[in-house]
Amino acid sequence: MHMESLLAEDMSVLVWYGTPAEIESALMRRSREGNLSEADERLARRKLQLLEDAWNEVQATDQVRNRALRLLRVHPLRAADAFQLAAALVTCGENTRGFGFLTGDLRLREAARKEGFEVFEAG
Repeated sequence: MHMESLLAEDMSVLVWYGTPAEIESALMRRSREGNLSEADERLARRKLQLLEDAWNEVQATDQVRNRALRLLRVHPLRAADAFQLAAALVTCGENTRGFGFLTGDLRLREAARKEGFEVFEAG
């Protein structure tokens, strides 16, 4: 299912505090590599602004950090991905039933699935 159709169904979007930096990193990497035109970058930034206006951010807390550390011990995740998943787990009180998790990253998708989330592939 495409990300925009998922968002149309449910605009209750939670993102990790570091998500804006991860998105900026991805945009700039693609731009530097020549894989993102100026027009496409402007479009991406307009869409991002709409999302940022609608989403809620999960802040950096000791609880999120501690959960991320546990996740790094049990799943083959990068640190930023562990924080994303930890933020989701803390937000839902570890009760993943009825919560979806959207990511384009294969390892993060598998870890979220193992943690009990209904997982959707971004892209």
